[in-house]
Amino acid sequence: MSSRRPITVSERSKLDPFVVATGDASPRDQRDLMERPFFSLAKARRVAPILYEAGDVRVEVHAVPEHGMATIWDADVLIWAASQLVEAENRGFKTSRFLRFTPYQLLTSIGRQTGARDYKLLKGALSRLQATVIRTTIRNGEHWRRHQFSWINEWEECTTRDGRVEGMEFVLPDWFYRGVVDRSLVLTIDPAYFGLTGGIERWLYRVARKHAGRQPKGWLFEIAHLHEKSGSLAKLADFAFDLRRIAARQSIPGYRLLIERNGRRQLLHILPAKLSTGLVDIPVDGLGTSGVPPIGISGVAVSGLRECQSQLTLWPETAIPALNLESNKDSNFCSGRARNGEIVAGASNSCSDIAADPPFPPSSRKPGGKR
Repeated sequence: MSSRRPITVSERSKLDPFVVATGDASPRDQRDLMERPFFSLAKARRVAPILYEAGDVRVEVHAVPEHGMATIWDADVLIWAASQLVEAENRGFKTSRFLRFTPYQLLTSIGRQTGARDYKLLKGALSRLQATVIRTTIRNGEHWRRHQFSWINEWEECTTRDGRVEGMEFVLPDWFYRGVVDRSLVLTIDPAYFGLTGGIERWLYRVARKHAGRQPKGWLFEIAHLHEKSGSLAKLADFAFDLRRIAARQSIPGYRLLIERNGRRQLLHILPAKLSTGLVDIPVDGLGTSGVPPIGISGVAVSGLRECQSQLTLWPETAIPALNLESNKDSNFCSGRARNGEIVAGASNSCSDIAADPPFPPSSRKPGGKR
């Protein structure tokens, strides 16, 4: 009887490669990733899992000690991939979960430098994206309860004899790919997002873009609720302090933040202001930077801001069919009287009318604050 091990066939051999021909594409983000805790908000290695539950939505994110959990900076790779896939789909090109590209294309599109250190950091990001395991009930079928995957199924680099990287390939999970090719699950984001240096800043912009959008009255959150929603390991008091600092600096592109109080509750009111993203499916303006002073948040080192070129038009639509409220059911405030009895910002300030997300048993190394 033969003792030879069976040969494992690479997933790439079963897929037609999607070759990225250009780096010019309006940045776009996947909605599910914008409103739920899928990434670490700190640059320090995190191995403590994220466990989040709201109604019938459950998200678990697990990391291995060798690489740590994928960070919100690593998520730039997924934003870039989503942008390229959307651009190609709009132009009528066939796309695939198997992407082939040059590191230069990716790095310049997300505002990074292209030195040897940046290539090394990119490979570290790909390793964390592949090593991080996600289990979620989001977008499950009728008879399926949980989907498990990694952000990247596999990746490979092509190098010359002297070690110079000439090209890269990776395979995206089907869960993420389906969430990108469905245009209703993708939103444009401001190019200035890539210049945000703090993890909480970056996460807060994505929450603002997803929930507040262009609604005139914006969106109102209880800070304790935001703390649970972020998956942050920071204590509630430290998290609230960071939010106050961000609100004082007004560093979120396209949005104005107001700290409000309702009795003993602290609230964050997010209002749209000078948006560059237009309507949901209109390309972003070719803005350079957000004009934010280079001050880090939570001890995060300052990174450079990028110079953006003119953006390509992706979707021909010029109107939104309805307010972006259908997937906001696990948020405790909104800008107008919405479905399911959600509270109207300005009409009612009582948080007791909303059933906030049930707290999941804490699993982080640092205990969070009590609601």
